[in-house]
Amino acid sequence: MRQFRMLAVGLAVLTASACSAPVPPRSAAPPRPTPTPITLPAPTGDHPVGTTVRYLKDASRPDPWNLDVAARELKVTLWYPAERGEGRRAAYMTPKESELTIKGSRIAGVPFDLLSRTRTNAVTDAEPTGRRLPLVVLSPGFTKPVSTLTSLAEDLASRGYVVAGIDHTYESYATTFPGGRVAECLACDSDTDPGFGSGLVRVRAADVSFVLDRLPAIWDGAGRIDRARIAMVGQSIGGASAVAAMVADPRVRAGIDMDGTTYARIPETGFTRPFMFIGASPHVPGGRDQSWDRDWKLLDGWKRWLVLTGAEHQSFTDGALLADALGVRPVAGALSGARAAELTRTYVAAFLDQHLRSRPQPILDAPSARHPEAKLCPAACAGVTG
Repeated sequence: MRQFRMLAVGLAVLTASACSAPVPPRSAAPPRPTPTPITLPAPTGDHPVGTTVRYLKDASRPDPWNLDVAARELKVTLWYPAERGEGRRAAYMTPKESELTIKGSRIAGVPFDLLSRTRTNAVTDAEPTGRRLPLVVLSPGFTKPVSTLTSLAEDLASRGYVVAGIDHTYESYATTFPGGRVAECLACDSDTDPGFGSGLVRVRAADVSFVLDRLPAIWDGAGRIDRARIAMVGQSIGGASAVAAMVADPRVRAGIDMDGTTYARIPETGFTRPFMFIGASPHVPGGRDQSWDRDWKLLDGWKRWLVLTGAEHQSFTDGALLADALGVRPVAGALSGARAAELTRTYVAAFLDQHLRSRPQPILDAPSARHPEAKLCPAACAGVTG
């Protein structure tokens, strides 16, 4: 599990696993010119995209991070194919969420409201369309709100998926609830504790199961979902949580871990549901992070292991797109944000189309001339070092 931070000169990747308390930018950093508002890339599917937010309270369990809260609260953002594309575009973050995220991620030299001015493509509360739509649950990296996966979510919705993105309360720098109440990152005080990762993915697996239980009751459009076709996709600890959720809940039929060290243990008897690892070079076979080596041996069903040459930890999120907009490369030779988003969208959608829609996807079986950065492991990763 890693997090990214922005240095005084712009965006860079923070590879350490620890979560630091929010720290304001150094006062010595010179102010940068006010950036032009960032616009997320347009979705590539045939449908306009709608979005809406719902709030849930699980009275059956206390919050694991806030001992004063007797019920676990969750914010769920839904993206879905819409009847029309006209209307008010959804906010990427609130100004307060933007401020806390920028401070917590140590982004220096940019306005605190920068992320609240990022432009999305989804229309707020648009009328949904379609029937028997597959459902994809999204889970973000530690300290990050699910809005950092908006580009992927919008693209999947445009392709005819309903996407349920979960903000796991007290695990990100800011989650806003009705009335403007903001839950900050209490879990950041515990992330160096022994067993933290294993405990966190158990919490997220419970969050996912609760959302699946409650979705029909909280959203009128839920009747359009085919509940026999559910997958989960996550980045970093969210990807590790996809493993945990699938082990705990058989409703999740397929899963993707995007560059996340895994913590939940797959049963020694094996695991037959489809799963895909997609990550950066530390996740090559025998690389610095060997959790995928361990779990690969226990995946008995359809499985793929992809490494993207030039990818960084945040290449699978909107972080790389924001770096592009600020004119920053976290590491020399890193993929551009636009290319990273294209590759992530392409391979995630291919996996979901194959396993939730029974549409074979050749790019999952052999190298692609259009996507030479994508290496199929273990065999094709021989020349990639981690």
